[in-house]
Formats: sequence, structure tokens, C-alpha cells
Amino acid sequence: MEFSIASLLANLSSDKLVTVKTLEKKLNCNTEEAVRDLQIALTVLERTNVLEKSRGKYRKLEDEDVIEGKLRCSSKGFCFAIQDEEGADDIYVRESQLNTAWNGDRVLVQVTKDGSRRRSPEGEVKLVLERANESVLAKVKAGVKADETTTEETTADGVPSKFTAVPLDDRLLFELDITESEDDLSEAIDHLIHVEITRYPIAQYPPQGRVSRILGSDAEDAADIDIVYCKHDLPRIFSEDVFIAARGLPNRVRKSDTKGRLDLTENAALTIDGTNAKVIDDAISLDITDDGYRRLGIHISDVAHYVQPNDVIDRAARSRGMAVYLGDEIVPMLPPPIPNALCALVPDKDRLAISVLITLDDDGQVLEYEIQPSVIQVGHQLTYDQAQAILVREEDEELEKLGFSQDDIEEFEPVMDLIDSLYQLSQEVKQRRHERGSFELNLPQHEFPDEAEGLSEYLSPKFQYDDEGSLGAMVVSDHMPARIIVTEFMLLANHLVAKHIKELGIPGLYRVHRTPELADVQELVKLANNMELNIQLEDAEQVKASDYRNFTEQFAESKSEKVLTYLLLATLKPPLYSAQPGPHFGLAIDDAYTHFASPVRRYPDLLVHRLLHAVFKHGRDRRSSRSKDSVNLRHSSCHGKINWSVLPSAVQQEMEEQLARAPIKLTERERITQDAESDLEGLKKAAFMQAHTGEVFHGLITGVQSYGFFVELEELLVEGLVHVSSLKDDWYEYRSRQQKLVGRKNRQQYRLGDRVEVEVKSVDYYRQQIDLVAVGGGSEAGEDDGEPGEEE
Repeated sequence: MEFSIASLLANLSSDKLVTVKTLEKKLNCNTEEAVRDLQIALTVLERTNVLEKSRGKYRKLEDEDVIEGKLRCSSKGFCFAIQDEEGADDIYVRESQLNTAWNGDRVLVQVTKDGSRRRSPEGEVKLVLERANESVLAKVKAGVKADETTTEETTADGVPSKFTAVPLDDRLLFELDITESEDDLSEAIDHLIHVEITRYPIAQYPPQGRVSRILGSDAEDAADIDIVYCKHDLPRIFSEDVFIAARGLPNRVRKSDTKGRLDLTENAALTIDGTNAKVIDDAISLDITDDGYRRLGIHISDVAHYVQPNDVIDRAARSRGMAVYLGDEIVPMLPPPIPNALCALVPDKDRLAISVLITLDDDGQVLEYEIQPSVIQVGHQLTYDQAQAILVREEDEELEKLGFSQDDIEEFEPVMDLIDSLYQLSQEVKQRRHERGSFELNLPQHEFPDEAEGLSEYLSPKFQYDDEGSLGAMVVSDHMPARIIVTEFMLLANHLVAKHIKELGIPGLYRVHRTPELADVQELVKLANNMELNIQLEDAEQVKASDYRNFTEQFAESKSEKVLTYLLLATLKPPLYSAQPGPHFGLAIDDAYTHFASPVRRYPDLLVHRLLHAVFKHGRDRRSSRSKDSVNLRHSSCHGKINWSVLPSAVQQEMEEQLARAPIKLTERERITQDAESDLEGLKKAAFMQAHTGEVFHGLITGVQSYGFFVELEELLVEGLVHVSSLKDDWYEYRSRQQKLVGRKNRQQYRLGDRVEVEVKSVDYYRQQIDLVAVGGGSEAGEDDGEPGEEE
């Protein structure tokens, strides 16, 4: 089935009947098989009382005891359905009530028992809406066919009569029948394989799979990048029909493409990006208005002009969600030639863009702005290193560190004044952001030792996007202030675009970063003050972004800055996408924020571009055709003046339907992207540490629990666990308030922020778990340091 039950239900509502033909169109059921699958799905949903049929049309049935959630299971079979709504109860589902649902699946759960203050409500999976696992990493196991009466495990030729695949993820509580795979599996017993699921479990019939790849005799024998691709089901190539569609796109900007666009080709734009950047989709310009104000232009490649809603390229991009960065390898969201040619902002080529033109005063305050479809031309293309070299051109020592000489700098003379002006303006914009309370996390760069050569690209903080990216908060990059130029302007553009969409009253896609829990922040304050700081909340009953700004400033003065920053980072909630505007805590934005600046690499940005195009094409600038007074829908001057529906009802409805489930899906795709990137990093670390088993490293205690303490090996940014059972010299008690383990007799303690020496004991490569043994360090506890009996 090419569509999921979740996508089918997203096109239905409880207050409107929808025809089968409409559903066929929206779900791209273009074949007899797809139409048949749709009819089967509708029939099943009707019989299970999820849908109601009336006069050949369908609508949803509402039931307050049926909730939608995502299953999160443990290896012991305990599962919870996690609701998308913040603060909503998790529903406990026993293994016997899963009804063939697996960890990660999106499900409908029938609540069977109400919860209490101490117990979660309980439920039973009523329907699997969407499968999370289209393939799995597993090990081959030999067995006996279920329908055979004999107990023989092999045929007459000595070949096993049945093969099953046991998932490496112990939260997946099933085995796959892979007997019908084309590969000869008799030589692959206990080998690591990638299995494509060909049939999910039905009633008493087990799931079936097909071996798509034999990776190696074990995880260590397989290539780490192959493991990541397979584990997260990342696509390796685009389908042939996607390539055909992409090759059919124009290879240049045609005259017809420029109709109705603002011609900005005379305002030579500038790009600043990484040395090895494979995608350049944003540019900047700066000029002076007739009134003497600075006008900043932020130009983003107009991908939406080429990728039409629901075409074959769009469906592939929507499925991928965003680009995945695996070291030097990128899993792109869009096929060539879109990212690397057609939408690449390269010098001396006309390119289609959406431009945000911002007028600012002498203090960097926004006076007005407009958003226009445009045609631009890049005049200069710089790397971050080159831009930084321009900024420090008077400092020979700094220039030499960047690998430049005064002679090298001369070629950049045409843009020197522009870079200086852009940097000055970015500092003003940054100051305005700080005044709101926005903060940065100081995750300093590290110099890696020779033996860790090749590891740094995976362990250094990643800057894949020119805005705040997926973390929710800004990260300081002291070694490259030139990057601030681009980052501050992209943050500003994202904010203004979101504000404009909200003011127009059209459907929107927003980036929301919720406020941390007060209890978590209060615990952070206690721990920080136990580490000889004196911090407090401005308001004891409320958490503000300005609190975090104050915290980070005080952390910078502490010898424990790194640990404290990790603790602060742990209190932040993950950002998410939403169809409703909301605050962004990390940027201290109260009204609205979105992602607009990376449409080549993030599908949310592409959707936001489409929303703007709907306004450009269909927007109504007055209440009715008889009204004389109109507004400029592309300019901030219209804010507060619109009391009518900007989009025609049909277009409004279409946009709302496109955004019905997009936020949830895009947030989930972002999580998968992050997990894949983190997994590759973890495997690289594990492989490196395996080669150093038995060696001793200096480390920093970054977390303490009753079962042991976590140590980050400072030179490598690699974390491992010292289990309490390995501390043989004494009986250690856990003091939760002080975050430390204290020896009863010797008064030796291991506390948060202490430096220790540890030996690498063992490494579980696939699970990326590193076991350490303490061989030195820690500190001495005072006689009255904590009360016995606090252990948990």
C-alpha cells in the first residue's frame, strides 16, 4: 500500500463527508492496485468504527476514549502510547494488547482503564496508523518451518529448513520469516543483515521479510555508514521517475519565469558559506534607501517555483523530510540538478529567489520590510574563512592562522567595505536579539590529538544550517565570527516571515520551542549553586529566556562551565513544527518563528515558500472588488489592517489540508535525521575506543546516578560509564542532591565536575556503550558533606 492509514485519515474530518474519488486524487491512487488498496482500507476503517459511510462518502467518527499516539517500548515488553499534545497522559499498553504494533509505530489506542495520580491510563491498540519500521537490522537464525511435523532442523542436504531474522534493536519484540529470500542464507547464520519487511504480522501469521543486504559477520565487520543507512532506512538513491522529472526541468532562468518578479540583478548579492559547501541557497545584499537607511536583502533560492505540490519530486522530498549529513556524505532531500545547479546561487547567473528586504535604523531596529518573488544575481562568493580574513586583515597574526597573507587579501578589495558593513549590522541585530533575552550555548571547539585524526569531523559541533538548526538554541562559534553575519540575518528573516504569515491570517507552519519545566530549572539552579555558583531565577515562579542568558554568562566565569552547559542543555525541550504560532524560547521570540532559509535542505522551508507563493498568486488585497482601500500584502505596512480572508476559500482549504499532518511528520523526520547523524558519530567513537581498550585517559564527570557516573574523555568528546560495581575500594552511597557518590569509609567521592583518570574496560560497538574503570582522580568528601541515607 503506497499510502498509510495516517495519511488517509489526514484527508478526512468529522464534520465533512468526502468522496472516494477525492481521496484517490489526494492520495495519488493512480493504479488499479492503489484504488483497490484504498477501498480495502476504507472498508476496514468503517467496520472498526473509525469511519462512517453515508451515501458513498466517508467521514471520521470521534471517540474521546480513542487516542492517537506513537508507541515507545522497552526490551521487556512495556509500551506506552505517547500523545503529541504536550502534557497529555501517556497510555500504558501491555505486550498482550499491542495487536501486532511495534515500537515506533503510530497507533490508535482504545483507553480501557482510567489513570490515577500515580498510575498511567491503560489501553489497547485498536489500529496501526503508520508503520515506523519498513526495514530492520537483524541477525540470521536457523530454525524449523512452522508447518512441518518433523523436528529436523535441516533438509536432506544439511541446509536449515527455515531462516528467521532477529532484530538487533531489542525493543522490536518479533522475529521475521526470511526463508523465501533470494540469497543463500546457509552461510550467513549469525551474520548481520538488512531486512526489508514484505508483510507485517496478520492474525496468527508472523511477519515476513526479504534480505536486501548481508552486511557482515557481525556489527564490527560491517561498514558504519551502511549500518546507519540500514538502521534508519535512509534512501540511498532517488527512483528513476524522480530523476526523469528532475532532468525535465529547465536548465536556466527563462524570460517567462521572471514575469511578476522584482528585478534585483543590479543589487549584486553576496554568498558566504563553508569551504566545502555542497548547497548554496542563500545570499545577502546591502544598499542605502533614499531616506538614508540601510536596506538589507536576504535572498533565498526559490525551490518552490520548480518543485510543484504533490509531483513526483515533491513526494520524494516530503518522504525524506530533510537532508541527512553523515560526515562527508550527504543524503539529499532533492535530486540533481535542483540543489547543485538550478537552485544554486552561483556568481554571474540569474536565479529565482524569494527576497526579504528589510529597512533598519542606525541601531539595527527593523523599521519595515517586504517579501518579494525576485530575480537576483550573485556578484561575489566567499567562504567563511575568506570573510573572516577580511574582518581581521589588519592583524597579521590572525590572518596567518587562517592561512592568508596580505597579498591574498588584495583580491577581496571590492567587497571589503561590504563585509565590514554587514558585520557591523549583524552585531546590531545580535544586540537587539540579546535585549529580548536570547542566549547562546558555549560548546567550545577542541583540539584533537594525533591519534584521533579523522574523528574531529564527527565530534565537533555541527553547523548544517545557517540559523539555529535543530537544537533550539544558538551555539557559540568563537573561532569563526564571520559566520555570525549569515546566522543573525537568517534568524531575522525566519522571524519576519513567520510574523508576516501570522499577520496575513493564512495557514502557517511554525517552529515552536517551548519553555523548560520550572522544576527542571530549579534543579539546575540547585546543582549549579552546589558547584560554588550563585544563580537564581528572576521570577521564582516562571522561567524566562533571559534567565538562561544570565546563567550562561555566569557559567562562563566558572571552571565548571562545560558541565554546567551540559546540564542547562538537558533542561531544554526539543523544538518542533506546528501549524499554530507559538513562542520560541531559545530565541526569546513570543509571537512567531519559522524555518524559511533552507528550502533545498528542509521540507518545512519549502512549505513556507509555498505559503508565500499562494499569497503572491491568489492574495486578495482588499475586502471585496468594490472596496477602494487596498493594502500591500507583500509589505509589513499591511499588518493590523486586514480584516478579511486573504486567500480564496478553495486555496485556503487546500493549504490547510496540506498542513494537516505536516508538523507531526516533519518533527518525526527531524528526529530520525538527528538520530542517524548521532548514530554515525557514536559508531565512530565506539570503533576508535575499541582500538584503545586498556588505555588510560583523563576525563570529566558529566553525570552521576545511583548505578555509576558518566565520564567525558576531554580530548575526544567521548563519553563512557564507570559502573558503581567497578569501585572495589569501598561501598559508595549516592547523594542525589549533590550529584555525587561518596565512599562510606575512605570518604573518597566522585561528584559532578570532578576530573578523573579512567581506563577503557570494554566497548559494545553496536550499542555504542563504553565501560570505564576509575584509576585515579575524584576528590575527598568532608566529614559533614552530605547526610548518610540519601542514596536512591
